[in-house]
Amino acid sequence: MTLSRDWLPRRPEETERIAQGRELFRQIGKGLVAQKSFQSGDVILEEKPLVCAQFSWNELYKYKACEFCLRSLENAEEMVRRLTNDPSIILPYPECCDVDASKFSFCSQCQVQYCSPECRDAAWNSYHQALCLGPSREDPDHPLNQLINQWRSFHYPPETGSMMLIIKIIAMIMQAKDKSAVISKFSTFVNSVINEREDIAHKLLGEQFMDQREILRSMLTEIFFEESVQQWYTPEGFNSLFALIGTNGQGIGSSSFSRWVKATEELQLGDAEKQQLDDNIDKLYDRLQEVSGSFLDCEGSGLYQLQSAANHSCVPNTEITFSHGDHTLSLVALTDIQPDEEITISYLGCCGLDRGRHSRQKALKENYLFTCNCPKCVSQCDDESITTDDEEEEDEDDEDNEI
Repeated sequence: MTLSRDWLPRRPEETERIAQGRELFRQIGKGLVAQKSFQSGDVILEEKPLVCAQFSWNELYKYKACEFCLRSLENAEEMVRRLTNDPSIILPYPECCDVDASKFSFCSQCQVQYCSPECRDAAWNSYHQALCLGPSREDPDHPLNQLINQWRSFHYPPETGSMMLIIKIIAMIMQAKDKSAVISKFSTFVNSVINEREDIAHKLLGEQFMDQREILRSMLTEIFFEESVQQWYTPEGFNSLFALIGTNGQGIGSSSFSRWVKATEELQLGDAEKQQLDDNIDKLYDRLQEVSGSFLDCEGSGLYQLQSAANHSCVPNTEITFSHGDHTLSLVALTDIQPDEEITISYLGCCGLDRGRHSRQKALKENYLFTCNCPKCVSQCDDESITTDDEEEEDEDDEDNEI
């Protein structure tokens, strides 16, 4: 997350947005520092990714999401029915769901679905021309489906990366008008990762999965080869691409049900009606957890330029949200932030932050190649009680698991 991502062509609106962001922050080394004050709760940054992709297992389990922006293509009721496996559920207040099926659009050739004609056109102009290989993406014999199915056979949920993210990066290079400029920027970025640690391939594809990685690399070379970046198809280059998405990929969550829940909070209801609604929502979440576990969102992964410059802290002063229901990332202040104060985020999820120092340090070292010296880690440095035997055993078990 702390490395430059200046390797993809920018649309004019992206350049303007980045310029506006730099008026609010300045970059010092590998971090962001505020140039103005923010209050707790302020949205201090909104950003769209350079590229994003839905997780392959979410797609397999019929999480219908816009191929470009990951917005849910199910209304809230459809989503909760599927995730609870109960077609009888009826959600009240349907006006609180903002999914508009009348705007849905498809690629006329491969039938990939989008939430709007605008997303369809944006995908086509950015990468989809290179990915639209003729037959419907519903066809199991589609070359990309074969590659993604192979990826799934090696990598089971929960996912933290996507083979499709790498494919889209290559497709963007294929469609770039000035390939040499994009390749030059991207190659510099990849080399900086390799030089920092030559054997990094992210935990998803560690050394114990060398054979599986070679299968994926061979398939990618056979069905989606781009001569101008042929070095990326070598074992070392392929590893560097996984290092990129592993250390820089930001998880994305979009859920029409979650947005419906949020919208109901704004309803003007009586106390009794409000309490009944809250109780029913709690019961629905319990059923969702029981039936679907962590498969609750149309989740994916994306690469964000401005957000990537923010360093990690186990006591961050901002948090990442996806309040628009698509791939738009919002950075929200958790505390009051003063000018010249560093902007920090957490690279770990809520559960990860709640674990002991040992587990946090282990995850950050393996996935992001640094030892955290934030105030929380420093204060816990000499407190052995913070690390439990159970956590250490869980870490050992994780190392024995597949990808």
